Amino acid sequence: MRAQFVLSEIGVGLRRNLTMTFAVIVSVALSLALFGGSLLMSDQVSTMKGYWYDKVNVSIFLCNKSDAESDPKCAKGAVTSEQKDQITGDLDKMSVVDKVTYESADQAYKLYKEQFGDSPLASSLTPDQMQESYRIKLKDPEKYQVVATAFDGRDGVQSVQDQKGILDNLFQLLNGMNWAARAVMALMLVVALMLIVNTVRVSAFSRRRETGIMRLVGASGFYIQAPFIMEAAVAGLIGGGVACGFLVIARYFIIDHGLALSEKLNLINFIGWDAVLTKLPLILATSLLMPALAAFFALRKYLKV
Repeated sequence: MRAQFVLSEIGVGLRRNLTMTFAVIVSVALSLALFGGSLLMSDQVSTMKGYWYDKVNVSIFLCNKSDAESDPKCAKGAVTSEQKDQITGDLDKMSVVDKVTYESADQAYKLYKEQFGDSPLASSLTPDQMQESYRIKLKDPEKYQVVATAFDGRDGVQSVQDQKGILDNLFQLLNGMNWAARAVMALMLVVALMLIVNTVRVSAFSRRRETGIMRLVGASGFYIQAPFIMEAAVAGLIGGGVACGFLVIARYFIIDHGLALSEKLNLINFIGWDAVLTKLPLILATSLLMPALAAFFALRKYLKV
């Protein structure tokens, strides 16, 4: 097979169906950009989970005098020194506990004033209305239920709260958005495949005389099919390159510059450039193989070689 002939046929085919080729490039670019974006979103969620789950605490809030009057869980009165000693001793014995920090009512009041000093409620609060608590860092955040089972309902304990539950709602939202992006991506891939097949059909029909002559002179099926397959592959590869450009530009302007979310949202640990760069070869390979395979199977039916 002469490479010059194949390359010339590719150029002719792409120019002859310029509008459809452009549509293929755009649809492949958008679908693969969404594909890469969904992969990066999964990496971002995993990174955030690893970052935040490592920082979540389980909080054991203790009964105070106000709770004893209003909360049925504290009907036996405010927590006593003996009950606090018992809680501390039990926490020290638990293998799932990494670190325990005690927060007194005065410390809780001071922290509340710092965070919500402008609130109208802040002026009416007094330190004795604040709850003492234990902030517990677990070795494995998934083991929250062990602590909850051991202390929830115990005398002197008003409630056991897990910060992980709050984060789970956020991550469920992010995962839902990610699956929505994947659904749109799948739809765009179907559109891209349909455009590729249709483009190959039009190209094969417009060159049916040439392919007929090639069959008569004994050209092999692969020799006849190669230019059509490579046309689709080249168009797809261009679309893949555009998709890679979208991802790089998006990472640069959204996280590093432009919106500069990495500076404005310091509490979020964003994915790095390594996560983006490792996805680019996969996108390029997909953009090359997907159109080539679609064209190959389309030619088996429509070119009849």
